[in-house]
Amino acid sequence: MLPLPSKLASFSAGARDTLPMLVGAAPFGMIFGTLVGTTQLAPWQGQLMSLGVFAGASQFIAIGLLAGQAGLLVIWLATFIVNLRHMLYAASLLPHVRHLPQRWRWLLGFLLTDETFAVVDSYYRQHPQAPQGHWYFLGSGLAMYLNWQCWTLIGLVFGAAFPQLQTLGLDFAMVVTFIAIVVPQLTRLPNFAAAVAAGSFAYLLKDLPYKLGLLVAILAGVGIGMLLIQLRTRASTEQRLS
Repeated sequence: MLPLPSKLASFSAGARDTLPMLVGAAPFGMIFGTLVGTTQLAPWQGQLMSLGVFAGASQFIAIGLLAGQAGLLVIWLATFIVNLRHMLYAASLLPHVRHLPQRWRWLLGFLLTDETFAVVDSYYRQHPQAPQGHWYFLGSGLAMYLNWQCWTLIGLVFGAAFPQLQTLGLDFAMVVTFIAIVVPQLTRLPNFAAAVAAGSFAYLLKDLPYKLGLLVAILAGVGIGMLLIQLRTRASTEQRLS
């Protein structure tokens, strides 16, 4: 019988398996840090956002809305809705961490991102009864967290050293960033339909005050995507029962 991995071995394995994700997230963290200079935020506030929010998509949305002079309520609602997907991630991983003390669950929940979920979910599928799985989870999440902080700081320093970048349309990098994030996710019908619905509503309602059109677009996209997923799940269940 093979010996069980130690806490340190599990932690190290989680960080190691997340290395490809760290490379992929690096340019986004740097772009975010650089874009902070295009808003009214001070550099320390941009770093504080990465430290306290730690959600790339929401941070980009917040920066874009800040640059567009959106109200605080709209920014809060938009980022809240975008981050609702993390509840699905948490629900999926909960059976594996339910036994942990609350302080562990809070910590792992804070560190949970798209990339960490992909790594940890794959690990638990292969090792559903891993006794040190939470240390693997911690290694993956902490690696992503430190990586995001480092590249945010590099972007902030770069943006401060070259303030003329703000006049070069650097905010277009945010558009390119979202294209890179979204396009690979459009291979499934619910994701594609959600993107089309959100894009359509955003265009049709672009003249609403306080960027409310964006908020409606997010709600429409999430609603359409969830509806299609529910319909597909129901159809699959009925097919199995028939």
